[in-house]
Amino acid sequence: MTNTAIQTRQAETAITNGWSRLPVSYLIPKIAPSLEEAQQYCRRLARTHYENFSVATWFLPKRLRQDFFNVYAYCRISDDLGDEVGDPAAALALLDEWQSELQACYQGTPRHPVFVALAETVRKFDIPQHEFSDLLIAFRQDQTVTRFESFADVLAYCQYSANPVGHLVLYLCGYRDAERQQLSDYTCTALQLANFWQDVTRDYAKGRIYLPLEDMRRFNVGEDDILCSRNTPAFCALMRFEVARAREWFERGLPLAGKVAKELAIDIELFSRGGQEILNAIERQDFTVLGRRPVISKPRKLALVAQAAVGKLL
Repeated sequence: MTNTAIQTRQAETAITNGWSRLPVSYLIPKIAPSLEEAQQYCRRLARTHYENFSVATWFLPKRLRQDFFNVYAYCRISDDLGDEVGDPAAALALLDEWQSELQACYQGTPRHPVFVALAETVRKFDIPQHEFSDLLIAFRQDQTVTRFESFADVLAYCQYSANPVGHLVLYLCGYRDAERQQLSDYTCTALQLANFWQDVTRDYAKGRIYLPLEDMRRFNVGEDDILCSRNTPAFCALMRFEVARAREWFERGLPLAGKVAKELAIDIELFSRGGQEILNAIERQDFTVLGRRPVISKPRKLALVAQAAVGKLL
């Protein structure tokens, strides 16, 4: 057997092993579904995964909801391919196959329901392909990069892991200018940072540390502190510093809400407030996030939604 044949067989095995660890519904079918079936697939996936996305769609114009479902379904499965397989080689193989389906979407020959539905969204809003493929860069990076030396390195990761999502939302709402995209980047990066600081223990269990190594050295925090869930004064000081940093990025993105239509402004405010509430939750437990994940209480979540609802009525 030639080296090429061996590599092909290994890739096929990796793909098979990878799909076996994910929901059967994620599989790429041999025959593409109808547009209606594909749209139903995306609606069902979006509505059954995350409460915050379902809440956000309450404030969207009805004409945009299906397109948001389509984009969310793409992001959800892309993330799961990179994060839920548990085998870097298999994850990379699946992401390559997903990339091929994205290419087929833009060429008019997709088979997966997500891309059948997404092709209509792409056509209506003229969305550049790189906004979708940029996300896959981050998910591929997750398979090989588990530490970040500097804060600049973390920001570079967010450029692909978070910021494209904001661009996609802007495209769906009719905005494609650089100014709004930059403001969106600030907010999306801030949200990503808030999630990183909330999930230090969870991410470490996956073998990843998003706290910049240079900051850990500066505050005299070692990996053993994270491993053993030691919320030392030094670690809490580090987290205080990183939380303040994330707040700065939220502040930079605040002007975006005043530069978009009211319905989108409400969603931006809802997600921005939600991210800042994560930071508040970290502060309320004195930055002791190791082994004790900070969460937003249900009453507080309802209060945020109520505030957004009032804003829609005014």
